[in-house]
Amino acid sequence: MSQPHRGRRRSQDAAGPVRASRGPLRFAPAVVLLLASTGLGVALAITADRGVPESEVDNRPVQITGDGYVTSETCRSCHPSQYDTWYGSFHRTMTQVATPDTVRADFDGVRVAHTHGRPMWLERDGDEFWANFDDPGWEGPEPERPRIRRQVVMITGSHHQNIYWYATGHDRGLNVLPGVYLIKEQRWASRSAVALHPPSQSVAMLNGHWNAICIVCHTTLGKTAFDTPYRSEPFDLQAIDTTVAEFGIACESCHGPAQAHVEANRNPLRRYGLHRAGGVGDGDPTIVLPTRLDPERSSQACGQCHSVWEFYDRAGERHANRAGLPYRPGDELRDTRFVAQPSVDRDSPEILAFVEDDPEFVRGSFWPDGMVRVSGREYNGLIDSPCFRHATEPDRTLTCFSCHTMHKPAEDRRTVAEWADTYQVSTGMDGNDACLQCHEPMRDDLTAHTRHGAESSGSRCYNCHMPYTSYGLLKTMRSHTISSPTAGETAELDRPNACNLCHLDKTLDWTADRLLEWYGTPVPVLSDDERRVAASLLWILKGDAGLRALTAQAMGWVPAQEASGTSWMVPHLGEALGDRYDAVRFIAARSLRSLPGYASLEYDFVAPEPERVNTAVRVLRAWRASPASRQRREPELLVDADGALRVDAMRRLFDQRDLRRLFLRE
Repeated sequence: MSQPHRGRRRSQDAAGPVRASRGPLRFAPAVVLLLASTGLGVALAITADRGVPESEVDNRPVQITGDGYVTSETCRSCHPSQYDTWYGSFHRTMTQVATPDTVRADFDGVRVAHTHGRPMWLERDGDEFWANFDDPGWEGPEPERPRIRRQVVMITGSHHQNIYWYATGHDRGLNVLPGVYLIKEQRWASRSAVALHPPSQSVAMLNGHWNAICIVCHTTLGKTAFDTPYRSEPFDLQAIDTTVAEFGIACESCHGPAQAHVEANRNPLRRYGLHRAGGVGDGDPTIVLPTRLDPERSSQACGQCHSVWEFYDRAGERHANRAGLPYRPGDELRDTRFVAQPSVDRDSPEILAFVEDDPEFVRGSFWPDGMVRVSGREYNGLIDSPCFRHATEPDRTLTCFSCHTMHKPAEDRRTVAEWADTYQVSTGMDGNDACLQCHEPMRDDLTAHTRHGAESSGSRCYNCHMPYTSYGLLKTMRSHTISSPTAGETAELDRPNACNLCHLDKTLDWTADRLLEWYGTPVPVLSDDERRVAASLLWILKGDAGLRALTAQAMGWVPAQEASGTSWMVPHLGEALGDRYDAVRFIAARSLRSLPGYASLEYDFVAPEPERVNTAVRVLRAWRASPASRQRREPELLVDADGALRVDAMRRLFDQRDLRRLFLRE
């Protein structure tokens, strides 16, 4: 039995909130005199906290400095340019306290339907945000499930989705609202609807999930501080004193704790001497610059979050729970955690243990050959790339920093917002220069290699060698395993190849012939359907839910639309409006709206099934009555010579659909 919980108890129920007391305006002590006698000026920093001091907040995790961490505000005084670009990045906003400045969703009397039972109601009370919804922890009869009213205190995500976390009323423990706010669409949706998961399985809402799981990659030096292992005992019997050095991915996540650096560089003469000697990082052992590390360890600074990993044992988990993860930039990442790489260690004791605990562990994150298939895990893709694994020279080894930068340089003419929105791709690295910096001989005659026109999307290196085969957050992402397209990866692994992701109207047999002719790539054994039916139609009719999502997204990709035409896509995207997986329906509708004549399509992917089916039927009927249905009369597109859909063939392929349950760990 655990010890009684620490901290003050808070009581919250459907009757109304218990508000934190608000004291008078409090000012933090001034931090004075950074540069004094050098004639370079004096910096005076005064901070003000207009609410409850962080140390007195008791209903959520709090920011506390220590362990050598000094926070990004301290870094700002000497590194204002780097601070400003970081501040505009999505790394900073991975976790935020819920305030009127950070909450992007509408809370003013909003009703959110289809959220694990009865609708959720949202309201704003001054500067506070509240939600009323069915109690996710109720274990009694469903008709008696009570309503609870909780204060929203934290937010994760800021680029595509906002996920909102509420105070459970027990110590600093959090749980997640049953609704997610989709930023671009400016709408709420069920949390289960925005995850690619089996229709009969709701996404779990577990007390303490943020404290134990999300904290690892969404904060800087997060300490879960459960007094017993997470979920080993009832939540309300566990003491939870979760703290972080800083919310979000801050300076010290990538550069390491900076207290020694700050103290060593209080003397401006030392700083001046280091810069003259070649720059802080080359000559200053008190801080880490990942770009100055060897290729393997520089990318591990990113891989600490962007990977599929686990603790080696319970002792490692308990240490991280108490003191935070032990990895610091510059360390060897695998010394303190197991990074899953099924392509080379499928039979390792660690992976076998994962599979024993969860038989779908590998399939939920990787393709059958071990290539990662979910977004946010790009480090797993990098370390499987030949440009990383087989490089013989450090300065020609692929790293995260070959293409990305963590700070927008002054010469980059993009705004900080534009730079951040392109995943912080470096200046000029959004084109072929990213690859040609190492593959220089191809520059003078690129088309001889690509067999496409110089201005064609087929002459963009990343379209062929980094296709959109990863999925997450209702969208697809480029693979970060650099590879060459083959028909075999589709025939043998059910993974889309780059050629057919662009030439959606072509068969796998067509791709195999071109690759044999151009590059001598062996032709795999193909089925009759793979020789006669467009690969994209096999994927969207027969594939598992993840493959269907990738295909629906590809039909909305402009280069693929230009290469393949769009008129024939309508009935297949229309059919996907009735898919059993919410995420597939959402993506299909988005792609359909990108086609000529469908921009104003009215369709709600979480509406009742009869309503969704009626929309799909209307789309199909309108297409049949339009000239577009007669533009492409090609058997590989399942259209007869008279322009009629081959419904019998579609039904036959649909009956072969991969119906295995799929929960992608995005």
